[in-house]
Amino acid sequence: QVQLVESGGGLVQAGGSLRPSCAASGRTSSRYVMGWFRQAPGKEREFVAASTWSGGRMYYADSVKDRFTISRDNAKNTVYLQMKSLKPEDTAVYYCVAENRGSVFQDYNYWGQGTQVTVSS
Repeated sequence: QVQLVESGGGLVQAGGSLRPSCAASGRTSSRYVMGWFRQAPGKEREFVAASTWSGGRMYYADSVKDRFTISRDNAKNTVYLQMKSLKPEDTAVYYCVAENRGSVFQDYNYWGQGTQVTVSS
């Protein structure tokens, strides 16, 4: 089992930055993919970004490419999402995920509780 706890969400003005983080505990010895999804009110959950254990491969949704950067510190069992040039449409609950099932863009075995990100115009 893997437990994921997000932090670092909040309220920011458009054009600003945030850096939520996600700490993993439990079975942290496995080299699983970790990433982020988000869900805005009234919308379906969508993939945001993911990183392999080594950080050698990273994946991004087209809507956040060039604005968001995923990184991980395996010594701390933590993954980060540096978000820049934020837009009101980035407003959502952001969920940390670990250990993909099949495609890294679709589903994961472990999910955090989520952290709210609100971008005001």
